[in-house]
Amino acid sequence: MSKLTVGIVGGSGYAGGEFLRLALSHPNLEVTQVTSRANAGDPVTFTHPNLRGRTSLKYKKPVDLEPVDVLVLAMPHHEAIKNFDHYSALSREVLIDLSHDFRIRDPENYEKFYEEPHPRPELLETFVYGNPELHKEELKGATRIACAGCGATATILGLYPLYKMGVPLPGKDVFTTMLMGSSAAGAASSDASHHPERSGSLRVFKPTGHRHTAEVIQEVPANINFHLTAIAIERIRGILATSSVMLPDGYSERDVWGAYREVYADAPFIRIVKVKKGIHRNPDPKMLDGTNYCDIGFELDNDTGRVVIMTAIDNLVKGTAGHAIQSLNISRGWIETTGLEFSGLHP
Repeated sequence: MSKLTVGIVGGSGYAGGEFLRLALSHPNLEVTQVTSRANAGDPVTFTHPNLRGRTSLKYKKPVDLEPVDVLVLAMPHHEAIKNFDHYSALSREVLIDLSHDFRIRDPENYEKFYEEPHPRPELLETFVYGNPELHKEELKGATRIACAGCGATATILGLYPLYKMGVPLPGKDVFTTMLMGSSAAGAASSDASHHPERSGSLRVFKPTGHRHTAEVIQEVPANINFHLTAIAIERIRGILATSSVMLPDGYSERDVWGAYREVYADAPFIRIVKVKKGIHRNPDPKMLDGTNYCDIGFELDNDTGRVVIMTAIDNLVKGTAGHAIQSLNISRGWIETTGLEFSGLHP
């Protein structure tokens, strides 16, 4: 089978660089072009030294981009909308956007959480939301994919099965706190001058009104009062999301376990972590660096009926470039796990 050619717009940033890393090892993809305004003419290894010896590609200016089979937009938010017609014409088969520009289907919801009207609302329904665990059927044959936000991915994957199966008490507020590595603050940015290691250890990204709230409300199959807080931690990669949900009387951990098993029975990258002994009893983002896995754990307080759901991902892989590759695999009819088999490192 001939490989599909790939172009990455904004390849000097975190998301573009991670998609490049994964695509270079994908048997069905050939990356032929990577753009960067600031680094045009430089080798891509200038900003991504981990790829030394893996590629001889050099950055080119966005205006010099030529048509490709798969075009990946890894630009700051709003850039894809501004130049959509231009980039759409350059993608022969699939256009993948890693920003938030096309994630929200309802223009009113977009305006509420992004505090401005969507410039091209007629385009929203042309994109499939790139969360493969929830939208596998819609992704089959998709030509436009709007990849889910990293914090939204961690939160939604933890909450979705319970609400899909009707387990939680209706009408109760849901509170989620995300502990996020510094790269989660701007994974889609192509600003290569950003230095994540300089971020403060407890700088709050957003105590209330986080924009990923819109995606959670859109994707969780229930009318919930949802509250999200995001806090930075002393890591570059990784998200640990903890969500508190109230269950009716009589529900047990076995009922919660059953909901996850039912919904994620055919989800190759979901791992339920429920271990009774040892030091690895809960999901831990450190175990997921570089992987496309989402580890989910939970603990039920029998006295109150509160279940705490813990979800861990690598925000740059399962939260960004990895689920972009996973979505692309599904859209082209390839094996879903192709190019994403890395299982992580320990210790």
